[in-house]
Amino acid sequence: MIARLFLIPMLLCLLWFVYLQINGFSLKQGQQGFIYILVFSAGLLGVMSLLLWLTNTQSM
Repeated sequence: MIARLFLIPMLLCLLWFVYLQINGFSLKQGQQGFIYILVFSAGLLGVMSLLLWLTNTQSM
């Protein structure tokens, strides 16, 4: 599961790119959306890593 977390930002960025293209926006206009996606994904990865670390230390 953790090994595939890199797919989340890739999929979200692809969907955002498709949305921009369908609605006629440029990449420059959608740049803030890509930043939000990357920040959200980094936060999610941090939370998942913290949870993994906490559960591994309690099981020992």
